[in-house]
Amino acid sequence: MLHELSIVHCRLCRILILLLSSAVFSGCATVAFDQPKTHSEAITDTSDTRLGKNVLEWSEQHEGLSGIYPLSQGMDALGARLRLAEVAERTIDLQYFLMKDDTAGLVMMNALLKAADRGVRVRFLLDDIFTTSADRSLLLLNQHPNIEVRLFNPVSRRGLSSHLNFVGDFRRANRRMHNKSFTVDNQISIVGGRNIADEYFQLKSGSMFVDFDVLAMGPVAAEISQSFDEFWNHSRAVPMEQIADNKNNEDLETVRADIAEEFDGAYDAVYGRALESQLLQDLIANREPLFPAYAVVLSDSPDKLVNDISKEHMQLATDLLDVLLSARSEVIFISPYYVPGKGGVELVQQLVDKGIRVIILTNSLASNNHVPVHGGYARYRKDVISAGVELYEARANAAAEYQNAEDGVDSMTLHTKAIMIDRRYLFVGSLNLDPRSIQINAEMGLLVDSAEIVSGFTDNADEKLAAIAYRVKLNDKGQLEWHGRIDGKDVVETHEPLTSRWLRFKAWFMKIAPESQL
Repeated sequence: MLHELSIVHCRLCRILILLLSSAVFSGCATVAFDQPKTHSEAITDTSDTRLGKNVLEWSEQHEGLSGIYPLSQGMDALGARLRLAEVAERTIDLQYFLMKDDTAGLVMMNALLKAADRGVRVRFLLDDIFTTSADRSLLLLNQHPNIEVRLFNPVSRRGLSSHLNFVGDFRRANRRMHNKSFTVDNQISIVGGRNIADEYFQLKSGSMFVDFDVLAMGPVAAEISQSFDEFWNHSRAVPMEQIADNKNNEDLETVRADIAEEFDGAYDAVYGRALESQLLQDLIANREPLFPAYAVVLSDSPDKLVNDISKEHMQLATDLLDVLLSARSEVIFISPYYVPGKGGVELVQQLVDKGIRVIILTNSLASNNHVPVHGGYARYRKDVISAGVELYEARANAAAEYQNAEDGVDSMTLHTKAIMIDRRYLFVGSLNLDPRSIQINAEMGLLVDSAEIVSGFTDNADEKLAAIAYRVKLNDKGQLEWHGRIDGKDVVETHEPLTSRWLRFKAWFMKIAPESQL
């Protein structure tokens, strides 16, 4: 998330000022969630589509299993989405936490419009708060007779300021839909950590997000559709036209004509680059086989967001905890934002006490694009290490060591959200290991049983970690040290590597941020 959480806390930092303003004005505009809307569900009769025929042929050879393929490179991940949109015949259902008005957002809009022009039904469910795509752009999409856009748990556009509306209704507006999925013809889906913005697809020069999705087809795709439908038809999913008015009465075709050159130019250029990715070419030509695996969806209910915070409504976290407690030998956590709290420390201690090797990879202060979260995480480092965990922090200048990093990329940020258990099970999705994801937001992901896929992470894991991360240890005096291997030489740092005093001070100072909001 450039990051979703960074935007969360930019907003939270403004709250002190906004609270004063909100006290001056009586009342804030709210959203009516009882307005009528059309109920719709995934179209299940899609076996006669191109994708349906391909999936049926594959499924006949792998009865009861889903086909899974990891998407670790940005161009592969974007290219797969664009290719799926291009071959869609009946439906595209996409659910995201944010979309930006940048190249990736522009290209995605164009892909959806092109699909809708062919008669494909598009349902786009988007969390409202941290999306920077303008209402004008979303209204443009929504005007198409085959596209419907809904915003989840939106903030009212009426009144003096949407910021004031956010603060005035903070208890509700603070609860967000963080799910991420892209499903075509109810046959193939992409699930993982990426939102629709340049950084998630490595379209930004000079910096690189290390992110991860999986492409999934077969039985699990239908489960993803069911989860989508639950959110799509929920009372908090509000049709775009009920939230934002088209004040200029812009016509769809007029607006499309005005921006056609920009649309098509960006689409053709980026799509051309995406098609050059070797993985996508191999998938198209069936040279790169999908991994057959048993896979299930783990998801929170949207009702989690309308109820008080309680373990009863933390369905994903509860299900995942059961899986973790069944581990026998090893658990590897990869999370860009790791704020374990007392309960998280107790969990890893429990695993280690059972003789399980526990490895955690998260961002260092230098690679972290959200300082308050690092401040919350830092207070638990010594406890986690003392529990027997092998703790690693991503090295901000390790982009060159990461596979296929382009020249000129000089900074790296970890955004992958994955858990690997016993070198067999993989959980991948939207979940960060922090209080916001576990308690406040709705999250979803896939639990995949595939030693073959997991081996891509775990084979030579120690060498891979040494190449891109520091091992954080405690010395004999109980002080933190960062151990790394750079240019073939072992190095030891005694303070946060690659950081200035000012950045370290900010991280220390931001420990005042409420941990429950991280």
